[in-house]
Amino acid sequence: MKYLFYALLSAVLLSLSWPVYGLPFFIFFALIPLMLMEHEVAKFSKFKRKSWVIFGLSYLAFFIWNAVTTGWLYGSKNPDGSHSIMAVAFPVIVNSLLYSLVFIGYHKFKNFQGTYWGFAFLVAIWMSFEKFHLTWELSWPWLNLGNAFSEYPKLIQWYDTLGATGGSLWVLLVNIGGYYTLRTWQAGRKRNALIRNSFFWLMSFALPMLISLYQYKHFDWKPIGKVNVLMLQPDLDPYNEKYAKDSLLILDELLTLANENSGGKIDFYIAPETAIPGSGSISETGFENSMLLNKVKDFLAKHPQSVFESGISSHRFYKEGEEAPAEAYTLSNGLKVVSYNSAVQVIPNQKVQVYHKGKLVPGVEIFPYMSVLKPLLGDAMINLGGAVVSLGYDKDRSVFANPYNKGKMAPIICYESIYGEFVTDYVRKGANFLGIMTNDSWWGHTQGHKQLLSYARLRAIETRREIARAANSGISAHIDARGELVADTIYDDKTTLPAEIKLYDGMTVYARSGDMLSRICVYALGFLLFYGTIQWIQEKTKKERKKNIIKR
Repeated sequence: MKYLFYALLSAVLLSLSWPVYGLPFFIFFALIPLMLMEHEVAKFSKFKRKSWVIFGLSYLAFFIWNAVTTGWLYGSKNPDGSHSIMAVAFPVIVNSLLYSLVFIGYHKFKNFQGTYWGFAFLVAIWMSFEKFHLTWELSWPWLNLGNAFSEYPKLIQWYDTLGATGGSLWVLLVNIGGYYTLRTWQAGRKRNALIRNSFFWLMSFALPMLISLYQYKHFDWKPIGKVNVLMLQPDLDPYNEKYAKDSLLILDELLTLANENSGGKIDFYIAPETAIPGSGSISETGFENSMLLNKVKDFLAKHPQSVFESGISSHRFYKEGEEAPAEAYTLSNGLKVVSYNSAVQVIPNQKVQVYHKGKLVPGVEIFPYMSVLKPLLGDAMINLGGAVVSLGYDKDRSVFANPYNKGKMAPIICYESIYGEFVTDYVRKGANFLGIMTNDSWWGHTQGHKQLLSYARLRAIETRREIARAANSGISAHIDARGELVADTIYDDKTTLPAEIKLYDGMTVYARSGDMLSRICVYALGFLLFYGTIQWIQEKTKKERKKNIIKR
């Protein structure tokens, strides 16, 4: 029961630390009970299969944490209106399993190499796992530890140097420090050692906060200009209305919303993800002849020196013999077609610019590892009312520049805003503010859209760029370069949000170097695994020699 209590305590602390309802202070203690459980089961329990007990209890802790913090995925609905069990079950079950494998790896290495090597291995494998979770095709970095502080930007201004991955390292080191302090007290009961270790432990989480508060107060980046942005929030039901309503009617309502709220000069109109065309998609070869996009140009003709940014669903055809991406779908006539979740910039008398979403939602927008899994699973894409084919994507980021002023917008599409190093690619391409186009109303009145908005605040700090976030019926928002919410809208409200966005062209350390800490940890993990393997081989060789000597 004591071991079970440790696991449940870690689950509760992890869950209570998560945005937007929790307090991140709890995360500094959250892993300590699990580490105590591992130590006591490994050293003092009489279980025959101790590793399985540790694995099972850690899985329970991580499962509860995943279910509490991301259980809102149950709000996703199938086309028939029923809740999508797969949308919540798969990420919760698999993500919990991956975290448990990380923890059992720590147990195995610590049991073989000793406590201090075990600490180093825990940091290296956890950080490497988070990096892996940011890059592979089943990517789900929602619960990366550094995300826990997104509602408290005053405490993490140094993310402009180390990013959210630096926050993960911070959490791991503070938990290890707390566990070490507790264990040395249990082992020796020496008050001086307790005081010394407690002091260093307290400083390990207090000092970064103090540095951050100083940075926050003395933020002195000078903007190179300003642009007036109008974010459009059309409030379309993403399951029914969006796909049943006529595309021209959807666009007319969007442009009416824009026109009625264009008080003063607007430099950028920003519409949310897949705001047009409603049902279906627009052929990219026919952009210039598209009735919908030409209506946008007619609207802009009445608003001179304005540009229109919008999320759209688009597609491109490939003729027989043309090289098409792996995501291409072959039609009955032999033509191949690739569908995209795209962003476009529309300017009168200019060619429409397009960017294809680069980070796709696993199971919804992309079939992970299609060549391997599709023969096993069949057409297992989750159907939320839109396309159920694997979408194409751009390998490089694009920037939408306004020819009438200094504004250069990063066209970030929804899920992409979770990825710190990914977003810095836009900045290195010259973006001086971040525009997020999102349709995060799939999950209803849950934590889902709130957490996604909250994570955007981390991107503002990491890049020192202001954010204009246009949501369909989630929360549109203006976020400043310190990660503070300047203004936002109400969920499920048809409205607009005007904002005066400051433009910055400086580069943060993080924007230049990305997830440097994670890469170091990947190399450290490789070294530790190599070192551990050599040690294991040497130990095995010694045992074999002893056996041979005894036989002789």
